[in-house]
Amino acid sequence: MLDCANPHDKSTSEVSSFILEDVPHLSDYIPDLPTYPDPLQNNPSYSVVAQYYVNVDDTVAQQIVVHKNSPRGTHFRRAGPAQKVYFDSEEVYACIVTCGGLCPGLNTVIREIVCGLYHMYGVHKVLGIQGGYPGFYSRNTVPLTPKVVNDIHKRGGTILGTSYGGHDTSKIVDSIEDRGINQVYILGGFGTQMEAAMIFEEVRRRGLKVAVVGIPKTIDNDIPVIDKSIGFDTAVEEAQRAINSAHVEAESAENGIGVVKLMGRYSGFIAMYATLASRDVDCCLIPESPFYLEGPGGLLEFVEKRLKEQGHMVIVIAEGACQELLSGNPSIAYKQGASADILLPDVGLWLSQKIKDHFAKRQKMAINLKYIDCLADPTYMIRAIPSNASDNVFCTLLAQSAVHGAMAGYTGFTVGPVNGRNCYIPFHLINEGEKRVVITDRMWARLLSSTHQPSFLNPKDITGEREEHQTSDGQNQPEIAD
Repeated sequence: MLDCANPHDKSTSEVSSFILEDVPHLSDYIPDLPTYPDPLQNNPSYSVVAQYYVNVDDTVAQQIVVHKNSPRGTHFRRAGPAQKVYFDSEEVYACIVTCGGLCPGLNTVIREIVCGLYHMYGVHKVLGIQGGYPGFYSRNTVPLTPKVVNDIHKRGGTILGTSYGGHDTSKIVDSIEDRGINQVYILGGFGTQMEAAMIFEEVRRRGLKVAVVGIPKTIDNDIPVIDKSIGFDTAVEEAQRAINSAHVEAESAENGIGVVKLMGRYSGFIAMYATLASRDVDCCLIPESPFYLEGPGGLLEFVEKRLKEQGHMVIVIAEGACQELLSGNPSIAYKQGASADILLPDVGLWLSQKIKDHFAKRQKMAINLKYIDCLADPTYMIRAIPSNASDNVFCTLLAQSAVHGAMAGYTGFTVGPVNGRNCYIPFHLINEGEKRVVITDRMWARLLSSTHQPSFLNPKDITGEREEHQTSDGQNQPEIAD
């Protein structure tokens, strides 16, 4: 972390205009590294761009809305091509690995890393590691060329395969060293990025000229610092299809209720954004917003009220919502096989049954409830589909930014958008904790305004939430989305 007026001056220690959360560079621990002219200067595709190099002093502000007299806060190094690179194109031997669960856009990122290395930098040696982290030492590999990856963005999943677990830092770095790999691109979520940081630390300890780059992947959008991660836009769009189906079912029946369970173990971003986009949802329940069933102001009273008003309703619930209300272990149901996916008790099925039981006692109002589970095996319908147009463009920019950073000699970072600009973020910030919906922000207020549901909070809860959401100088932190 640098507190400096000049973000390239790593020796500055005086208090000045902003703090630069800089990322490691190969030259930090390998002295006298040669540099090379960036091949992009001879690339005809970039000849029409007025300024295609990113200035070494360019930074991206984490907080863009500030008070007039407040400090400029934390900045990150802006992503993009550098005027000098630290790898000769002919010496580059890159590898790509996908880890953890599936999400839309993985194949697009793989494709664009390969094509970016080939077409922008003239790199012709790219290796695909199959089966996640264990693939470094126990699985086959596959050479990747633009021809091999040409059409993979049209498919869901990942052509490299993936897995949970199997991370052995020493074995992985041994494999990297033995194969002569010097650029490692790691696609994965919160846990994968933590393990990528361990690989980087071991690479640095051994003094290897290897750039380790993380590309954040999770449709839950719960990775901190960055605006969003790959697959989120596609997930929200696909979630809307399920909501639309539930709305048609509910509207077509007397006292029809459609319950839709969406992904979101600890963060309710998919449920919130799909609800806002749909406008057909009457109640959205997420892990960050507690609620209660019985009594005045409870969910069941609201369901009854809404049915009397309009004759039907749609409820969207994230998989991690109201786990404290379920019987048994409130946090973990069980683990399945080697998967790190924690399978929570089925809150959608539980809620559906609670609603049915409630109205069964009230014989004057019969209901017709349909339950749509977007996590139902074997489809996992949201995460297994190809990325949409928006995500494809986003994945392209993210992959190219990762390639630019590695070629420029940066390492030990995750690439992602902050306030709409891609930048390089140190692993330690990405790994500090998961991002959550803040229910005292305006985005959640917009949702409540759309659904007209009660907040299910008492004033004391709201006051406590606001106090936690303030910085040490009393200023409110920026909204997750505005």
